[in-house]
Amino acid sequence: MKQSFDVKGGPQVGRRNLPLLRAQMAVQALDGFYVPHEDEYQNEYLPEANERLAWATGFSGSYGSAFIFTDTATLFIDGRYTIQASDQTDHALIERVSVPDPGPFGWLAAQSLDGKVIGYDPALMTPNDVAIMAAAATKAGATIRAVEANPVDLAWSDRPAQPMAPVHPHALEFAGLASEDKRAAIAARLQADHLDAAVITAPASLAWLFNIRGGDVACSPLPLGRAIIRADGSADLFLDPAKETPDLRTHLGNQVTLHPLDSLPERLGDLSGQAISLDPSLASAWFFETLEAAGARIHRQADPVLLPKACKNAAELAGTAKAHRRDGVALTRFLHWLDTEAQSGTTTEIDAVLKLQAFRDEVTGLKDISFETISGAGPNGALPHYRVSSASNRVLERGNLYLVDSGGQYPDGTTDVTRTVPIGPPSEDMRRHYTLVLKGHIALDMVRFPPGTTGTHLDTLARHALWQAGLDYDHGTGHGVGVYLGVHEGPQRI
Repeated sequence: MKQSFDVKGGPQVGRRNLPLLRAQMAVQALDGFYVPHEDEYQNEYLPEANERLAWATGFSGSYGSAFIFTDTATLFIDGRYTIQASDQTDHALIERVSVPDPGPFGWLAAQSLDGKVIGYDPALMTPNDVAIMAAAATKAGATIRAVEANPVDLAWSDRPAQPMAPVHPHALEFAGLASEDKRAAIAARLQADHLDAAVITAPASLAWLFNIRGGDVACSPLPLGRAIIRADGSADLFLDPAKETPDLRTHLGNQVTLHPLDSLPERLGDLSGQAISLDPSLASAWFFETLEAAGARIHRQADPVLLPKACKNAAELAGTAKAHRRDGVALTRFLHWLDTEAQSGTTTEIDAVLKLQAFRDEVTGLKDISFETISGAGPNGALPHYRVSSASNRVLERGNLYLVDSGGQYPDGTTDVTRTVPIGPPSEDMRRHYTLVLKGHIALDMVRFPPGTTGTHLDTLARHALWQAGLDYDHGTGHGVGVYLGVHEGPQRI
């Protein structure tokens, strides 16, 4: 994709849409409504049609949630988005609270809401979050109620259509392991746990398990769909028929049956009496309610695809290295351009994005960027998820630092690389801060640690030098990366 520099969100969005949402809440006799950022697939990055939080509040970040009441609205964000949320919301209409202190449900529990009814969409929330929200509402004197129709969707008259990108086979040379072999390994685990099947709800898990790729989410080759995999290795794959490509059924083979996505409720009903694995952190409450109503025996377990997907095979490791080498050529050319042609103080953040995209376009195999390039000059470089627009576009002025965070999607790998570059001679403070961050990077890179060590333990190494100087950063240190999948991949993170 070509990166857009259009202004997204803004205070005017909340001013326009909050009254429309409240009108729909009134129709459903709701005093409040909870709007999470996540969609039906618990995606971090969303199709435009699923940007409900942005539509309601004007805040367009990739993390957040809001409680909308008849006369108040409260937006919850983390440290990455403090400034962006302030810029994009009307302060007279929307209060902003930074999490985890106290978090949306901790905040709810501290309110006085005697007799109030708060709605939620069970298709957008995990059962864990629903349970926590219910307990918090009880403390506040309120009750929660699942809605059959989301009032945001009802109020959003010009809502875009759901994406229908074609789904293609992902070549074995890049996947490294045939889908039949992956399904056999998952089936063996189900058998060992005495389970009949697992319901797979995460698009990245579908893509990896069936060796398919789509394009329903910007910058990520994800197909929006669902699957049921059984203990004998057979599977049902649910996709909208409009996404099917001519060679898809042949690729899937005889053990995989392709179904229309809208037939999923009926097929879940067929699981009556069976022992079913379902991930309570990824599957929405709707799945649990539907399976319970069908009489299935639900076993709350982690998505069985998560760990196999995170543990890269030899082909995936080699492919990622090759993708980084090719992508590195574009980055090296870009950094040389910064050093030789962008030091005059006239180049803008958008100029830099376009130049980097031009270099990347020449790389063999490029399918897309892996996320919108973060091109931050001066103070904008301190915003962890800054998105340059025509309104925010700054000049790379001499005496400032410039941060570029970018990546590419290739069939053999996904890249995500951040660099900080001085424009003109750096100050002593810049040198000191850069060096402290570099010390943390080296400490983390060099550490040898025993099995069972978590990313939380290792994170201290990255921050130690900064802490000794009384400094810190208000976001995570590192994350997993997919292989021609999402640029953020768990469960590993630092």
